[in-house]
Amino acid sequence: MKKTNIILTLLVILSVVTFLDRTCITFASMEIKEDLGIDQSGWGWVMSIFTLSYGLLQIPLGALGDKVGHRWVLALIVVWWSVFTALTGFAGGLMSMLAIRFCFGIGEAGASPCSTSVISRWFEKDKVGKAQGYVWAATRLGGAAAPFIVIPIIANYGWRFSFYVLGAIGIVWALVWIYTYRDKTHPHRTVRERIDQAQEKIHMGIDQAHQAKQIVKQKSKEIPWKEIASHRQFWIICGMYFFYAFGSWFFFTWFPEFMKQGRGFTAEELKYAVAIPFIMSMLGNIAGGYLTDRLTKRYGIKVGRKALGTACLSVSAIFMVLAAFIPGKEAVFIFLSLCFGIFDLMLPSAWALCIDLGKHFAGFVSGAMNTFGNLGGFCCSLMFGYLLKSTGNYNLPLYMIAGMLLLSAILFAFINPSKPIVSEEQE
Repeated sequence: MKKTNIILTLLVILSVVTFLDRTCITFASMEIKEDLGIDQSGWGWVMSIFTLSYGLLQIPLGALGDKVGHRWVLALIVVWWSVFTALTGFAGGLMSMLAIRFCFGIGEAGASPCSTSVISRWFEKDKVGKAQGYVWAATRLGGAAAPFIVIPIIANYGWRFSFYVLGAIGIVWALVWIYTYRDKTHPHRTVRERIDQAQEKIHMGIDQAHQAKQIVKQKSKEIPWKEIASHRQFWIICGMYFFYAFGSWFFFTWFPEFMKQGRGFTAEELKYAVAIPFIMSMLGNIAGGYLTDRLTKRYGIKVGRKALGTACLSVSAIFMVLAAFIPGKEAVFIFLSLCFGIFDLMLPSAWALCIDLGKHFAGFVSGAMNTFGNLGGFCCSLMFGYLLKSTGNYNLPLYMIAGMLLLSAILFAFINPSKPIVSEEQE
């Protein structure tokens, strides 16, 4: 089996685990709220506190992976969040739940930017979209599998036990990753190797040693923070992802409760009502990965990334409005499934853009983009809870989400994927 296929398989499994751990709490929401005495606005804070820490740590953990290497960084963050996944089962009230979920978010923050950076190092440019598509599709597979795993565990053993099981799975993945993965072009290792080579050549003259040190200096450049932060496109990407994630985080947080309480799905119906939209999203990610690479190769990067992303977000906003406006189980199931599948069709394009525009610093750029995305998710989770508490209307927040998706589509149209954020001199 090729090394790249092994790495991609491990990243795919990691993505499944991240979303199993992340969405487990949404299926236990009714039991946890009743057991711990948490109201709707309080639950909005439980849902959003994870996205806050998850968003804030994207940049530093993405940059840490770029600088130190991804073998140990990914392993340690998976161990961290797996421990706090298990600790969720020990929560005794709102404050302890908030503290645990905040720490859980710190760990999961590094998964996406580090995975993106691993892909940028191991995959050729014309294959990064496909790789991103599989990785993101796997996150949705985790969401689709969650109700079939979590709901039976809760029914038979209680909500606390489900977190113990999922925490153990993450520890196993971390051990396999450490055993299997080795960093490619690890910056520290490259420096050491070149210094050793320079020392071996001292007898050949001072000039040659000096040249070797110059190579070391070029290869170990720090992240050009100021250049990236001063670039207009960097902020457009971050804004685009903020509004996109405002919509996507509805599916990761309030969606099961919306279907159960807002539209009357039973516990058995809920398994399929939640799983199928996630499967649609999974298929959208896979198709989007192939589509963005094929369109880019045939028509250029503006069509393959920009046009695809803008179109998908615009259409998904329409389906979100229809889901809110038309009553009934079947209609909301169909429209939300289409919405989730179509706006995630653009997801590989967005993450491939981080590689196109960020070049060697794709981990930092993707981490920043995902930081803003999770701030959007924080706002969505919190505002959904407060709107629900004040109005009792489960449909009203969907109109708000549709507006955010439309704003994301508009910003995507202003991205110029042929103009890198990082100059050639900084690569």
